[in-house]
Amino acid sequence: MSTTRISSSGLKVLRVLKALKGHSLSGLSNSDLAKALNESPATINRCCNTLIAEGLAIQLETGRYALSVAALQIAQAHSTEMARASHRIDELTQRVAAGFQ
Repeated sequence: MSTTRISSSGLKVLRVLKALKGHSLSGLSNSDLAKALNESPATINRCCNTLIAEGLAIQLETGRYALSVAALQIAQAHSTEMARASHRIDELTQRVAAGFQ
């Protein structure tokens, strides 16, 4: 039986990324993130620096962390893709329904 190996540091970075959701305008402080994720401020700092280096987070002038425009673009691209898929499904449903009338 094989065991799936994962990166514990990668998980921490992803948890910070998820915690920033909904805080794009005002951001979250290092201490807010540390408390919310039960991690040390040093760990949060490394995670945020990793996200910043990859372009997925920014540090606001206030020192707080927020999702970057690039991260928001990922969310927008997903939303756009889902809207197109929904529109296509609606079109197919209408065509199928029209064939039975």
